[in-house]
Amino acid sequence: MKFGIGVLGATGYIGTPYRREIRESPLDARIVALHGRRRDLLEAAGKEDQAQLVTDDWRQVVDHPEVNLIVVCTPDAYHREAVMRCAALGKHLICEKPIGANAKEAKEMWDAVRKTGAGHYVPFWTRYVPVCVRAREIVRQGILGQIRAAVYRWHNPRPSHMPFTWRDDTTISSAGIVADVGSHAYDTLCWMLETEATRVMSHAKIMSPAKPDVGEINLAEAISWGQSGRQSRVSQNRPVTAFDYGSIAFELNAGIVGLLLVSNSPFLRKGLAPEIELHGSDASLAVDRIRSTVTLFQPGDATGDVEFVTDPGPVNRFSQYVFPSLRNRIAGQITEHPGMDDGYRAQLFTDAAAQSAFAGTWIVISPNTLDKQHPP
Repeated sequence: MKFGIGVLGATGYIGTPYRREIRESPLDARIVALHGRRRDLLEAAGKEDQAQLVTDDWRQVVDHPEVNLIVVCTPDAYHREAVMRCAALGKHLICEKPIGANAKEAKEMWDAVRKTGAGHYVPFWTRYVPVCVRAREIVRQGILGQIRAAVYRWHNPRPSHMPFTWRDDTTISSAGIVADVGSHAYDTLCWMLETEATRVMSHAKIMSPAKPDVGEINLAEAISWGQSGRQSRVSQNRPVTAFDYGSIAFELNAGIVGLLLVSNSPFLRKGLAPEIELHGSDASLAVDRIRSTVTLFQPGDATGDVEFVTDPGPVNRFSQYVFPSLRNRIAGQITEHPGMDDGYRAQLFTDAAAQSAFAGTWIVISPNTLDKQHPP
């Protein structure tokens, strides 16, 4: 099956590299239609992709008769309407995470998609990082014994004077960094340990000062702007309203305890410690993505046994993972690749984490949390 693809949010930080990978997979797919909010970028993208249609109306893309696969890369708050339209038309779907503005939306979207029998995929890319794949193998081999605790640090520092983007706006972003990066980290732990969280207790806040407001600017442009020093030309600043820091204590099934620390504040820098720690009854494992190592620690060992994991570098994720996974789902086959069900599961966790940050108490993770929307 060759896919005719429509991309929503085609010229943003996520949509741009996705389009490149799709273009480089001509046997799998062709780009038919593009949606975007900025005409300058959209016209250039249309020529680059040789798209039949470029438009600021996402409905025209979803309804296009030659489009059978929609890629949703728009801001979080705009996912639901497009996904529900895809489901109504029975179109295949790739939806960025977090898949909805909140868990209630995520549940509604997943329910609608699974009734169609259409293919679906959610880009939880960390599952494919070589050191994470190797860590999962070690866990499955039982080398660590019974897992007792997990620690995950995910710092994604931004330039100090980077302009304001939609990710800083709590009316558009689903729980800020707690959902943006937290969903990736949580999905990785669920996949690696084959378990799910039962409750969370969070501290989250906004650490970044007000940011220069330069209008509609995508994340790649904002990062470049912040690094260039152009912020001195901007007189108007806009306060950040979405979390950019979160410390989330959690419990997983089988009594596993954990801590997830996420941030895109400029003050928390990555690489100081391994990203992931897994502690078992027999041994512990440190997973370092930056250095591409996994280090096994036996009881009483303070140095560890370091294993360097070969990383072949960037691959075409669409040809290697996405398109095969979609075809498997369309054929009714089981696949280990992430889908809308995993997106919903991750959003239950991040919603509960956001609720806990506001309530200052433990939140039990269950579908019942859908009735408790966290404050804006």
